[in-house]
Amino acid sequence: MTRTFWVGGNWKMNGTVASIKDIVGQFNAGSSPSDVEVVIGAPYVYIPLLAESLRKDWAVAGENCYIKPSGAFTGEISPEMLADVGAKWVILGHSERRNILEESDDFTAQKVVKALESGLKVALCVGELLEEREAGITQAVVNRQLDAVIKVVKESDWANIVIAYEPVWAIGTGKVATPDQAQEVHAAIRKYLVTSVSPKVAEETRITYGGSVNAKNCKETAQKPDVDGFLVGGASLKPEFLDIINATQ
Repeated sequence: MTRTFWVGGNWKMNGTVASIKDIVGQFNAGSSPSDVEVVIGAPYVYIPLLAESLRKDWAVAGENCYIKPSGAFTGEISPEMLADVGAKWVILGHSERRNILEESDDFTAQKVVKALESGLKVALCVGELLEEREAGITQAVVNRQLDAVIKVVKESDWANIVIAYEPVWAIGTGKVATPDQAQEVHAAIRKYLVTSVSPKVAEETRITYGGSVNAKNCKETAQKPDVDGFLVGGASLKPEFLDIINATQ
């Protein structure tokens, strides 16, 4: 089967009203292939602005959510709230949540369940630290992160999940996994899904790459058979994001 290429932007804790209006104007005027699905993840406070102003063939994502729909959880945002202000997706399990804010695999999995229940689609991030890659346990780490989600979601839920493999050592460092390194891990993830979920889910689930992706390094990686798109950090705040979206053209 042909999996629809998926390109997500993750703005992280960046942006102002003025800068967002400027970049959205450039995105709206740019070329976006009809066979590529595009999603922009923005800080909570800018989601309404983005949902209102962004071209309608692209979708908006939250960058995180909590596990409850409402209540006395000061500072948290529920998936229902994200949906209410126009988000269609949410990014969960990003390494900055796992490693800086010390969110566990199980907590991430709970978020995935609640997000899906609220009608959001999920970009699920997985990936290893540099010391884990050097120790030769990349796949064990990724499988552990996946297992937490696999055991709590239904097989049908995977139609609404995109996996983003992001080696932590390549995020924001300028270092990039080679196309062959990315393909190796993506193929291993797909093989793991065959045995841990089902061959159908393994075949249909999109597995994207993230980690210092930019317009110069994306084209070769995009040609790999198990790379189904990108989750883009800093470059998604720049006009070159349009070049990444067009990587397969």
